[in-house]
Amino acid sequence: MNSKNKLWAPWRIEYILSPKDGNCFLCSREKSDNKKEDNFMVLFRGENVFVMLNAFPYNSGHLMIAPYKHVGDISLLDKKTLYEISDLTVKSKDVLCEAIKPDGFNMGYNFGSAAGAGCKEHLHFHIVPRWSGDVNFMAVLGDVKVIPQSLRDTAKILSEKF
Repeated sequence: MNSKNKLWAPWRIEYILSPKDGNCFLCSREKSDNKKEDNFMVLFRGENVFVMLNAFPYNSGHLMIAPYKHVGDISLLDKKTLYEISDLTVKSKDVLCEAIKPDGFNMGYNFGSAAGAGCKEHLHFHIVPRWSGDVNFMAVLGDVKVIPQSLRDTAKILSEKF
């Protein structure tokens, strides 16, 4: 595999090395009260699923769509939940297009730790906005990823669009 086939994400080491308390971060966010100052990450709550910002994003606007049900296998979700994930994927893409105008997207699930799932016990769908030229010299030479906007500012912009 050459370097063109690799996705370098050295900024994610903070998450990888951080202590884990054993609680599911998706379940704790799903149950959080967004009125509190420190709980701004959940952007939208549907009937069966919710949309939230990724705390350790690959790019600004990196969203995750997760069911309220704590399952790690897509086969365990009912059709209503699967359809709602699909509907919110389209809605999320439209919100991101309107709010931050990306040139493209990476979207998908990671099933199991071998596939890169950071939380294999609670299924979630990733939507990563991409821009032409978003890999610049900082990431290539400096081993640093530049996220140009704070999570709080991104949350404010996107939550207004949902």
